[in-house]
Amino acid sequence: MTEWTYPGLGSLLTVTRQVGRAAELLDVLWEQDRHVGPSPYLSVAQLRVMYLVDRDQGIRMRALTRLLSASPPSVSRLVDRLQALGFVDRRPCHDSRREVMLHVTSAGRDYLAHIRERRDQALLQAIEAMPGSQRAALTEGLAGLQQALTSHPLLRLVAEDTTPVPTPTRQDPALSSRHSDAPQPSGVVSEGRGAAGHLGE
Repeated sequence: MTEWTYPGLGSLLTVTRQVGRAAELLDVLWEQDRHVGPSPYLSVAQLRVMYLVDRDQGIRMRALTRLLSASPPSVSRLVDRLQALGFVDRRPCHDSRREVMLHVTSAGRDYLAHIRERRDQALLQAIEAMPGSQRAALTEGLAGLQQALTSHPLLRLVAEDTTPVPTPTRQDPALSSRHSDAPQPSGVVSEGRGAAGHLGE
């Protein structure tokens, strides 16, 4: 097995590896809990979609596809299944008739809240065993790590491709009436085809 070295990083590399090992253990813990969690049963890929859509409540299908590094048909099938369960819905994008926005429904948020509550309970047992000083340091460190991850070039796609809330502006009442009477876009436009990775569904 090759051991990668990064001259000059020292303690930074140690922290990086510790975080990675902890993430691997959490992944095992989450996978065990997923099989005994609430119904309906969701695959890892479906839960991943739910987490990403829930982050900002308004992610474009295009951005989700890029974040998952998957083909548009694979992502569309995942969203279809979540929509059939009533956990996710599609809405026309306000600034592009060719794009679709994804939102987590109230039922989807309830499901995620249940999942997160079960995970909190599982983690609580481990965190309770830590000294108070370590818990305080962990809280501060994880807050910094979450902020840093949000700024990561790959995860920043979430912020860049969400729909901002339109800023109200004063305009001619006649124009306002005309826009309110205009037909709203309906239907979902296909995201196209690609040869990117295929998600386990």
